[in-house]
Amino acid sequence: MKTRFALALVALLPVLAACSKEDASAATAASTPAASAPAASAPAAPAATDTSAPAASAPAEAAAPDAPNNNPIVPPQGPAPVEGTDYSVIADGQPFEPADGKIEVVEAFNYICPACAQFEPGFNQWKAKQPADVKVVYVPAQFRPDFREYAKVYYAAQALGIEKKSHDAMFKAIHVDHALPGEGEPFDADKVAQWYTQYGVTAEQFKQAMGSFAVAGKLSKANQFLMRAQIGGTPSLIVGGKYLVKGRSMADMLRIADHLIAKERQAAK
Repeated sequence: MKTRFALALVALLPVLAACSKEDASAATAASTPAASAPAASAPAAPAATDTSAPAASAPAEAAAPDAPNNNPIVPPQGPAPVEGTDYSVIADGQPFEPADGKIEVVEAFNYICPACAQFEPGFNQWKAKQPADVKVVYVPAQFRPDFREYAKVYYAAQALGIEKKSHDAMFKAIHVDHALPGEGEPFDADKVAQWYTQYGVTAEQFKQAMGSFAVAGKLSKANQFLMRAQIGGTPSLIVGGKYLVKGRSMADMLRIADHLIAKERQAAK
């Protein structure tokens, strides 16, 4: 199933730029109006357009939650990244979810972003190879009203403890199966909530979670983090809360992230 998902995405999305605030004014007009949190500013979107990136591969199976991570630390490949060209330094940057002994890699994403759907299988493969000192965190972008609704969806699933089981399937439901509203389509909370019932919650529970104070708090924290990082679009990677990866392609983004992780590892010694 995951192999068919990845191949379908490649066929469906031959060339993609990163999703940005400026994308598709029709999408904004068609979406539910934004709630109270401020929109993140968006400079130029990263040029994540290379379909030869790892997105062509199926995502690796996630390890069992209690399985030990014995992945070795592998030296980064390719030339060392250059500040200003391959990454930018975030002023006073801090990890989104600090954890002792962990190097955080944030993926700024949104479920309705086609480039994120293309990026995710290769990112999953990359993530599965990371050693135990690397912690991947997903932070949904909210720079358009349609993005904000699906940011609520992500945090509602997280609040209900089902986001890990449903994360990849949500991309497939939107971009391959077209079972849920995508970019430029009006958001349908009832339809989305009903889709999540396959993970053992009721539609009413899911809608209540979307409107909860807990989710509102997570949305505000996420928006502030991404505004500070000045992401230009999705998908974007932020390493250690300090470095915003640029990259000329999706594969290049992962190469640069490897080098920045090594940089953080060396600095911690």
